[in-house]
Amino acid sequence: MALPPPSTTSASVSESGLYDSARRPPPFVEEFLALLRYRDLVAQLILRNVKARYKRSILGVAWTMINPLLTMLVLTLVFSAVFRFPTRQYALYVLSGLLAWNFFAQTTVAAMGDLIWSGGLIGRIYLPKSAFAVSAIGTGLVNLLLALVPFAIIAVAVGGPIRPAFLLLPIPILCLAGFALGIGLALSTAAVYFQDVMPMYEILLTAWLYLTPVIYPIDLVPPAVQAVLRWNPMTYLVGLFRSVVYDGQAPRPDALLAAVGISLVTLLAGWWVFSRRAREFAYHV
Repeated sequence: MALPPPSTTSASVSESGLYDSARRPPPFVEEFLALLRYRDLVAQLILRNVKARYKRSILGVAWTMINPLLTMLVLTLVFSAVFRFPTRQYALYVLSGLLAWNFFAQTTVAAMGDLIWSGGLIGRIYLPKSAFAVSAIGTGLVNLLLALVPFAIIAVAVGGPIRPAFLLLPIPILCLAGFALGIGLALSTAAVYFQDVMPMYEILLTAWLYLTPVIYPIDLVPPAVQAVLRWNPMTYLVGLFRSVVYDGQAPRPDALLAAVGISLVTLLAGWWVFSRRAREFAYHV
C-alpha cells in the first residue's frame, strides 16, 4: 500500500495504522501545514532565485537599484518636462509608484513561471506546490528592500528628509505581498491548465500599469475616470505605499482598511483556488 504523502497529518492515519485518504485535512489547511513544514525549502528557493538573478550580471545587485532609477529618469523627462504635471518632486513620486508596481508585476509573473518550469521536479518528488509562489514573493521582497536604498538616498538629496512615518513601511509592503501572492496563486493555477495565461497576463500588465496612478496623480484625471480607477485594487495599494515613502505620512484609516481588506480577501481567495487544485498539478505541468 502506498505511503501517505508527507503533507498528511496524523489524523489521516486510522487507528489500525492504515492510511485513510478520507481523513485528510481540507486542501486549504493541508497546503498551509505542508508549507510550514517545508519552510527551509522556501528559504533555499529564495536564495537560489537571488543568486541566479545576479550571478552573471555585471552590475550585480546594483541592477535592482539602477533599473527603477533609469525608468524614473525617462518618465520624469517625458511627463514632467513635456506634460508638466504640477506634482511636488515628481521624480520621487514616479519612483515610489514604480517600486510598488515593479514588485507586484515581477512577483506575480515569477510565481507562474517558477511553478511551470519546475514541472519535472513536481512529478518526481512531493513538495508543497505553493512553495514556488511564496518563494517568488520572498525574492521580490529582497529586491524591493534593495531598491529602497537609492530611493532613500535620492529623497535626502532632493530635500525630502526621511520622516518617522517611514517606519510604517512594513504595513504597505505586507499588503502588497499578500495581494501579489493571492494573484500569483490564482494565475499559477490557471497557467497549469492553459499555456496562454502567462503571455496574456504580461500583456495585461501593460494596460494595468496605465490604469494605476503610478506615473500620474489621480487628481489630474476627470472625475469619471477617477471613478473607474477606484475599482482598481492597485490604486489603493500603490497609494498606501506612496503615502508612507513619498508623503511621509501615516496612512489614513480608510485607505489602510481598504488596502488590508483587498490584500486579505485576494490572498484567501487565491489560496483557496490554488489549494483545491494543487494535488492535480503533477499530472498537467
